[in-house]
Amino acid sequence: MTKTTSAKAGISRRSLLKTGAAAAGLAAGSGAITGFPTIWAQNPITLRQFGTGVSNINAVAQKCKEDLGITLEMTAMDSDAAAQRAVTQPNSYDIADIEYWILKKVYPSGVIQPMETSKLKFYDKVVPLFKTGKLLPDSVIAQGTAPHTVGYVESKDAKTFTTSETEFFTMMPTIYNADTLGIRPDLVGREITSWADIMDPAFKGKASILNIPSIGIMDAAMIMEALGNIKYADKGNMTKEEIDATIDFLIKAKQDGQFRAFWKSFDESVNLMASGEVVIQSMWSPAVAAVRSRGIACKYQPLKEGYRSWGGGLGLASHLSGAQLDAAYEYINWYTSGWVGGYLNRQGYYSACMDTAKEFMSADEWGYWIEGKPAQGDIMSPEGQVMEKAGAVRDGGSFEERMGKVACWNSVMDEDRYMVRRWNEFIAA
Repeated sequence: MTKTTSAKAGISRRSLLKTGAAAAGLAAGSGAITGFPTIWAQNPITLRQFGTGVSNINAVAQKCKEDLGITLEMTAMDSDAAAQRAVTQPNSYDIADIEYWILKKVYPSGVIQPMETSKLKFYDKVVPLFKTGKLLPDSVIAQGTAPHTVGYVESKDAKTFTTSETEFFTMMPTIYNADTLGIRPDLVGREITSWADIMDPAFKGKASILNIPSIGIMDAAMIMEALGNIKYADKGNMTKEEIDATIDFLIKAKQDGQFRAFWKSFDESVNLMASGEVVIQSMWSPAVAAVRSRGIACKYQPLKEGYRSWGGGLGLASHLSGAQLDAAYEYINWYTSGWVGGYLNRQGYYSACMDTAKEFMSADEWGYWIEGKPAQGDIMSPEGQVMEKAGAVRDGGSFEERMGKVACWNSVMDEDRYMVRRWNEFIAA
């Protein structure tokens, strides 16, 4: 580790960090401001972070600067672009804010260094889903690239994953959710109970699915199984024959005019739904909230077959060392200490360290977002807009009801290249 010494005090940054952290703890306990900013103010540190738009949030960068004195430079991009950048431009970032299925593509190339769990202050608070694949002891481990299957390696130099817990974590999990179909209850005209409902001829020209191959194919798999067209051995790792059957089905549905559009960005999905051009589609929870905040009816519909899930985390670029690496750990420990977790929970996502996030939410917010209870008062977005009126209950209910019913995770298959080629044929058809 490189030592950064202060000419006056002659102390290392590591000891400064330790005393600073202790002082911060004392200050926090006394209600005074924390001691963090003064630490990094002496040697200004910038961390370059890239990832998908869901979690590269300006408010997080601002709060990080206030609390730690660390400048975060954030770049948001779509999932496929993030996977490509992680591997091809490893010196262009310090923190990779990526999804677990992307990690499967990225980690073996050596661009991310594993974290020592002993340096992660809130490692013990991480929900078991990321350690064992089970939310509750009796949960069934879902198909696809479940985070725990790519969460650990045996040693600092290992390029292959191990299935059980070790002291080396590939990423610190931060954000995840259980995804389902979004609907316009005022326009669908009937109860929606199954993934198969998106293929109802009544919704011809008014349905949409997501055009990110690794995610869209999982939606398609949920639809295919719900229709009884196929029973996959593992939806998250299809054979070529299963891929062909799935894509051929999608191409026919497209040619029959079932789909209005294929969206790639959050904003596209919101606009399709808000305009009424689409009445049923793949959606993300905050996109449903964004439609509702415009005063338009929109529901995130629980379905009998369960949810398709995804999770993301923060990874350390392999080039980080010395003070830069210390700052990255400090940032990750701050990120999981509760403020960001509360912010993510209030957007409709879930925090990986629920216990710390709870301290930054009111009892009513926690009841609504996490426990599935009716809201006592209006539910506000992190930006202070009314998202839900008093009395509202979250679609899908509690955290345990939703994350306990995950059927599959977003995934990278052994036949990934073949799948992507066939998916592109579907989009071009």
